[in-house]
Amino acid sequence: MSTPRTWDIFCRVIDNHGDAGVCWRLAAQLGARGQAVRLWIDDPAPLAWMAPEGASGVSVRPWREPFDAQGLVPGEVWIEAFGCELPESFVAARTGEPVWINLEYLSAEAWVERCHGLPSPVMSGPGRGLTKRFFYPGFTARTGGLLREDDLASRQAAFDRGAWLTAQGLPAQGRRIALFCYEPPSLPAMMAQAEAHWLVTRGRAAAAAMDLPLAPGATRHALPWLSQRGFDELLWSADLNLVRGEDSLVRALWAGQPFVWQIYPQHDGAHHAKLQAFLDWLDAPASLRAFHHHWNGLPGAPAEAAWPGWAEVDGWREVVQAARQRLLAQPDLATQLAEAVGRKR
Repeated sequence: MSTPRTWDIFCRVIDNHGDAGVCWRLAAQLGARGQAVRLWIDDPAPLAWMAPEGASGVSVRPWREPFDAQGLVPGEVWIEAFGCELPESFVAARTGEPVWINLEYLSAEAWVERCHGLPSPVMSGPGRGLTKRFFYPGFTARTGGLLREDDLASRQAAFDRGAWLTAQGLPAQGRRIALFCYEPPSLPAMMAQAEAHWLVTRGRAAAAAMDLPLAPGATRHALPWLSQRGFDELLWSADLNLVRGEDSLVRALWAGQPFVWQIYPQHDGAHHAKLQAFLDWLDAPASLRAFHHHWNGLPGAPAEAAWPGWAEVDGWREVVQAARQRLLAQPDLATQLAEAVGRKR
């Protein structure tokens, strides 16, 4: 990223904060590499706990209707995250021809490789004559990669698990399960069976889990809202990470610990194929596939007990570590975005 540019990233917070989390991570990584980034977001409130210290090179701008550009000229790169439509007045105020990118959702499905980088001519409105480009994050070399900070490996290597747990008032002995979920069908049975210290995140996970019966010897700990760095450290501290959505899936992969993903459910069942594609890419063994199916309530999921036991869970670590190594060999998403922008200028 030797050429500094101004990037405008637009984000609508739909629910569950994942969209804000992805956009903030991207903005912060670009800012750390010398880019000027404006994050236009319609609900900046989650950033107060997600990124309390802000980030170099990043300014947060309110996205209200009617849109107010606050006297700013549109930048050289526009990113509409997850298909949000840019304000027409913003598009109309451009002074040149921007690089316009539609940053899409994450998926391991085969069609992603075919669609990544495809042009989408703008046929109407103030942007008529411009071209958007689809940019798909992904798990393979023919996709846009995943978000990964430049200092992630060094932070992980320097992390002191025991010291972090003690500072949080959490048990340093015994097994720990980090719970960041929606309302998985298997949660009551699993909490009644797994002997572990349950580290329960704020929001929907706490609402689903705090009143459920526990297995003998198990404990439950309600966590405060965690910053993005704090969430990473939680995942590094746990023996099993139960995560949800896209951003936390990526963080669980980087953590390298056994994990189970609760995919965002879609009313038409499209998430079933998406989950299967990810498990195929992961080379998930039968026990990990069965647990994912059970945890996500897929039709035909095996009816056996929800908790597979620690011996089985420990066996998943090698699978996750192998996947992590494959991903580390690929360029990260911010790097690939910058390269794509450079080719279009």
